[in-house]
Amino acid sequence: MPNDSNAAANGHSAEDIRWMTKAIELASQGRGKVEPNPPVGCVLVRDSICIGKGYHQRFGGPHAEVEALSDCDDASGATAYVSLEPCCHHGKTPPCADALIRANVARVVISVVDPFDQVDGGGIERLRSAGIEVITGVAKEEGEELLAAYLKRVLTGMPWVIAKWAMSLDGRIATKTGESKWITGPSARSAVHELRASVDAIAVGMGTVLADNPLLTVRLPKPTKIATAAETDAKTANNSGPLVRLVYSRSRVPDLQSQLVQTASQTPTWLVAGPEIATADLARLADHDVETWQCETIDPVEMVRQSLLWLGSNDNPRGLAMTHLMVEGGSQLLGSFAAAGQIDEVHAFIAGKCIGGHSAPGPVGDPGIKTLADATSLRMSRMDSFDNDVRLIYRRQIAATETT
Repeated sequence: MPNDSNAAANGHSAEDIRWMTKAIELASQGRGKVEPNPPVGCVLVRDSICIGKGYHQRFGGPHAEVEALSDCDDASGATAYVSLEPCCHHGKTPPCADALIRANVARVVISVVDPFDQVDGGGIERLRSAGIEVITGVAKEEGEELLAAYLKRVLTGMPWVIAKWAMSLDGRIATKTGESKWITGPSARSAVHELRASVDAIAVGMGTVLADNPLLTVRLPKPTKIATAAETDAKTANNSGPLVRLVYSRSRVPDLQSQLVQTASQTPTWLVAGPEIATADLARLADHDVETWQCETIDPVEMVRQSLLWLGSNDNPRGLAMTHLMVEGGSQLLGSFAAAGQIDEVHAFIAGKCIGGHSAPGPVGDPGIKTLADATSLRMSRMDSFDNDVRLIYRRQIAATETT
């Protein structure tokens, strides 16, 4: 990876920061639609005027640079602002660095250098070899914020993990008798379905399956206008594949009459199983279209690590690496992810209710931590209001220069 000598904190012009911010805003429109590719935006500027713009809109479709060039009659002499280093390899599309060279742009400004091993500075080198000025690190923090999930997967081989829970003001996710429907109101629950629509998979533990018999599908409000099939699909699934429902279990399997198993032929359902689960039980699930994958360990924390590496590879049943995994519960599964250091983002929905009771569960269960120094450290990203509920979003920072 090249030394980012141009990325001094105060070394960029207001003009470069302005247009790069626009490129990052464009890129954000592709989140949840392009994975496992990264969301990327591109803006073409000449004489301080935008002459073309575009973003990567769907998995397998044209990249941002090609979209922006298609939006422009003549890019010669222009500056291209790209939120991620242009690719220099042949994948589903030709190299974007070559497209910019053919367009005769004079300058390319990049927010984040791509750590993917088939790029990793190669796009920058190719552009510079063609006589194009290249500046890197503009609005880098904002660019890495958007690309955090992609960067984690490239650098660690694991998907970005979003932990979601709904709790009372006093931190309970259920009453002492186990009642949890519904802690939050309809507007907050609708936001959860929007979040589901943007991820690759939803994970729950067997305790949640036994207690709630969940369906774990995306149920969004009906649109106010007649939507095309493409628009409807975009609201309910990633372009890289349908939402996967993932169940973690060390010793038991879901009942064959459960909603998850009964609907597995319509919505992908996978089981991450402990080594003690009988082969015959796994075979019965397979007969009902449930995909199963058996870990080598019964330790719940190590099961999390092993499964994330599997999900982040192309060896999972979908055949494509996952970028976003949302863990919806229960508290024991969330506790295992926390202990593994694998919670990257939290969506905590808080209702204006107090529940109380020593036996009423909190969102994150065993094994817990012994010292505050070992706690997962996240930073505040956003707060939303839904009627009488709020959502707090906290995120981990992942940098392109971070190593595994």
